[in-house]
Amino acid sequence: MPQVNDGDSAGVGARRTTPAAKPKTTSRVRMSAAQRREQLIATGRQLFAERGFDATSIEEVAARAKVSKPVVYEHFGGKEGLYAVVVDREVRALLDRITTALTAGHPRELLEQAALALLGYIEEETSGFRVLVRESPLMSGTANFSSVMNDVAHQVEHILGAEFKSRGYDPKLAELYSQALVGMVALTGRWWLEVRKPRKETVAAHLVNLAWNGLSHLEAKPTLITARRR
Repeated sequence: MPQVNDGDSAGVGARRTTPAAKPKTTSRVRMSAAQRREQLIATGRQLFAERGFDATSIEEVAARAKVSKPVVYEHFGGKEGLYAVVVDREVRALLDRITTALTAGHPRELLEQAALALLGYIEEETSGFRVLVRESPLMSGTANFSSVMNDVAHQVEHILGAEFKSRGYDPKLAELYSQALVGMVALTGRWWLEVRKPRKETVAAHLVNLAWNGLSHLEAKPTLITARRR
């Protein structure tokens, strides 16, 4: 009868033990307070553009930024505070862009530059423009697209006022015409935001064509045709 080697029999069922693998540690880069604030502003900007003020919640902002709700409250005090910062930045960005663009001496070129500046902002900062054109929350003192366009109209008013005076028109009407011109460009811009055709240079050219050729043949004292028939 063959003899069984005890050492061999023990080795059959034995398991080899290997040193336990050390768990991998992922190092997360901690943001500074300033960096976190910028991240939350960018996140809020995107959500307000997508959903509007009322439909956006602090929970959504926190979840998308991967932070807790108290962090958002710590930086902005609430949704209204975050919204105010986002809108204020967009207002300043748009006004700076338009103001910087107005460098020409001829009024027609100024109209072209203003139209291109607004359309360029819509094209390059679409989310920001969407935030501005949405209605501000009720009882909010936050500036919105209407107030921005009103500021732009005041700048155009000074240009038109000088032009009216040199041509013998009543300079007091410059405010009315500036509101009309800026309103035309702004509403066209809102339409172009969705369709994106034709290209912005073509849109600007047609806007200026309508505005300038209309301005160049202004009647000093226009009357309504229906009124003349009475």
